[in-house]
Amino acid sequence: MSDLLELPASRLISKIRAQEVSAEEYISKCYERIEKVEKRIHAFITLTEKMALEKAREVDAKIRSNRSVGSLAGIAVAVKDNICTLGVRTTCASKMLESFTPPYDATVVERLKSQDAVIIGKTNMDEFAMGSSTEHSRFGPTRNPYDLSRVPGGSSGGSAAAVASLEATLALGSDTGGSVRCPASFCNLVGLKPTYGLVSRYGLIAYANSLEQISPITKCVADAALLTDVIAGHDNRDSTSIDAGRSSLSRHLVENVAGMRIGVPQEFFGRGTDRDVSKVVWKAITKLEELGASHTEIKLECLDYALASYYIIATSEASSNLARYDGLRYGFRLEDDGYDWSTAFSRNRRSGFGAEVKRRIMLGTFALSAGYYDEYYLKAQRVRTLIRQELEKAFKSFELLAAPTMPILPFRLKEKLRDPLEMYMCDVDTVVANLAGIPAISVPCGSSRGLPVGIQFMAPVFREDLLIRAAYTLEQNLVQTSLKLKI
Repeated sequence: MSDLLELPASRLISKIRAQEVSAEEYISKCYERIEKVEKRIHAFITLTEKMALEKAREVDAKIRSNRSVGSLAGIAVAVKDNICTLGVRTTCASKMLESFTPPYDATVVERLKSQDAVIIGKTNMDEFAMGSSTEHSRFGPTRNPYDLSRVPGGSSGGSAAAVASLEATLALGSDTGGSVRCPASFCNLVGLKPTYGLVSRYGLIAYANSLEQISPITKCVADAALLTDVIAGHDNRDSTSIDAGRSSLSRHLVENVAGMRIGVPQEFFGRGTDRDVSKVVWKAITKLEELGASHTEIKLECLDYALASYYIIATSEASSNLARYDGLRYGFRLEDDGYDWSTAFSRNRRSGFGAEVKRRIMLGTFALSAGYYDEYYLKAQRVRTLIRQELEKAFKSFELLAAPTMPILPFRLKEKLRDPLEMYMCDVDTVVANLAGIPAISVPCGSSRGLPVGIQFMAPVFREDLLIRAAYTLEQNLVQTSLKLKI
């Protein structure tokens, strides 16, 4: 059974189209796998088995009658639970939205359906995408399929765990400061954060509007290119969407890094970076050099301020975005005992939000408050501009920048919950791409102590083609240490 589920999407699509296996049979096997492992992994909040099987039968009927089918014909896709799905509960892993059922599909979901993908369920996440471990969930934590005592990363940990544990073939997450690349690295997967504006955010429940991007999590680089090709494109319903034209990333799946110049910022290997992680990442960079690329160590001093800038901006935007959840207009609401508006508002939010969400709302409210706005929020935005300018200057000399995706190996459940700052430090290597709006990809590059390690590449805006080419070349030529699932 698992042999079929281990195949990448492109191979499965060929088999389904050739009627070597039916979409219904394959989707049924996904649910058999979910039945077997889900209690130990907890990747999903909501499953959509009836709807998924109906869609699979529809795809099979199209194929049998020689009608055209979409580019994702019959493929099981897991969707993060902050992306709206028509008629399917979308909770953001929060008590505040525990009963919310959207009356519409997000643009990316519409595009999945138009290409005959099969949505099999909504995945667990850190509440409102605020976290790096998928422990901040109303519905309990998700576990890493390679070590059940460890986290899968976050905030899109459920999406990554679903793909890694063979419950789904493809998944969508959202990346605000590394929320797709972090779990991709921790779960031995590929996570691609596209250029800001390349993928519509319509239907994504907002955490930090200027930073977040819906992104794919997949088993291999080819699947990441395939899924991005489906979800990318201009959308009039999203004011941040950019019309960059349509070009296929899949045609850049070539083994060729000859002459590619790679910058390696020293700041990404600084204090707090695990030595074993550094060693594995440098081995991958050396492999690319053997294949014709070159690397130069550089200094980008503004990166020292990236994490502080990110958390001020992200929490400020979260404070504004989450103000709408008051339990009076919509969201979780306690019984009304005649309280005045202010008291009812406070009680509903105190009960409806988890501890981490409340912490970030308070931080953001403080940063935006009179007397502190210039000192914190405005200064963070200036640092963001400096970071963008310094990266633009670096990209005049290099096609790509390389770094560890995560500075450490997957950590144990509850290990970092006692100290929020220690959890925030996990994002030190990933937030840069979100602040600058540039594309970035995490690709597996080895392991240490039986746990996955990912390398991150960053490219100039709209140069996802460079990311795909470098990641694919590395994937095809780097001998991977065999990692075993613990389920």
